[in-house]
Amino acid sequence: MRKLLSGLSILALMMLAACRSTQKNEAIEITLSGWQSSPTESRLLKQVIDQFEKKYPNIRVKREVINSQYMDVIKTRLIGEVAPDVFYLDALEAPLLMKYKVLEPLNSYIKPEFKIADFEPTLLNAFRQNNQIYGIPKDFTTLALFYNKTAFTKANLTQPPKTWNEFIQYSKLLTKQGAVKQFGFAVTPELPRQQFLIQAFGGRLVDRNNYAVFASPEGLKGLQLVVNQYRRDRSAAQPSDVGANSGDEMFGRGNAAMMLSGAWTIPYFRETFPNLEFSTAEVPTINGKKGTMAYTVAYVMNRGSKHKEAAWKLIEYLTSPDGMKVSGNQGFALPSRRSVLTELGYDRDPLYAPLVAGARYATIWQAGETLPTILTNFDNQFISALLGEQPLSDAMKKAQDTANREIYLSN
Repeated sequence: MRKLLSGLSILALMMLAACRSTQKNEAIEITLSGWQSSPTESRLLKQVIDQFEKKYPNIRVKREVINSQYMDVIKTRLIGEVAPDVFYLDALEAPLLMKYKVLEPLNSYIKPEFKIADFEPTLLNAFRQNNQIYGIPKDFTTLALFYNKTAFTKANLTQPPKTWNEFIQYSKLLTKQGAVKQFGFAVTPELPRQQFLIQAFGGRLVDRNNYAVFASPEGLKGLQLVVNQYRRDRSAAQPSDVGANSGDEMFGRGNAAMMLSGAWTIPYFRETFPNLEFSTAEVPTINGKKGTMAYTVAYVMNRGSKHKEAAWKLIEYLTSPDGMKVSGNQGFALPSRRSVLTELGYDRDPLYAPLVAGARYATIWQAGETLPTILTNFDNQFISALLGEQPLSDAMKKAQDTANREIYLSN
């Protein structure tokens, strides 16, 4: 009897151990949410995720694409404690989520072998608060000057403008009336493209308390440059003025000879306008200073994730040199690791080099948690001023006052 009980006990212990082993090796599923900019980008991300799952066979990644109202969906899920484990976060939205502590601080996960110093500091700082890193930038782009080489040749222009005064003169020379109207400059009248202009003469977008202050004389001086090109010189146009959906399309169709745009434009032109002869240069200096914008997105971890170690492994792999080389070799955006940027040759490519150079002095598209409110009010009023419906100073004062009233009421 004792032998039988002993045998049964051993069997029970073996079964329990096997059960625990099965549970330990059971696959963990984590969710990665983001948007899809293009089918190619989606295919490349899937390729990296497949490689990750081979390396970590006990982790499964459920990928979710949210292309409509992305941040509204993410915020709602964070409130409901059903947010994804890992998700994309634009630098614009990062301050608010960092403030409310819904993101997992990553400092304790980052080991020396991850080589955090390899990332462009300006990009990393967009996701840093109180010495804690809350996101690892996956890619970025700056703005560069795109110019039509054929239009330049016809106008006897042999090199791109170096200063904004030259840029204004070029715009006039390149504006032509004909079967296809050609304007010197394609204007995108949105705050993400104008912030560096506000700062060019010493203006600021927000103050220390995140209230809008862009309607100062210094801020207006930079914005007036664009308004004058559009209203007074008639050497600039919006995409809607020529029936285009974007500045990229306007330029590609020959309705503009110059524009400011990012890395995504290069593969777009190669695919959509393969016969277009174009080049790039750094944004012309204003008031003797270099300036441009930079846009970046990071992978962040939900603080409420139940699988934080697995979530970090995914972030670590996606932003590793190997992962970044796969997703970063199509040119839609630039790798955020300096080593990968160099290895893929972007800093030596004539079209991408001006975009890379701009990273050293670019203004990150970010200005505190109130920026989404400021953005909406700015865009509405700036377009009104551009169209001549009201003076720029009145429009910006109205935008600033309305934004600040909304910010005050929300506090």
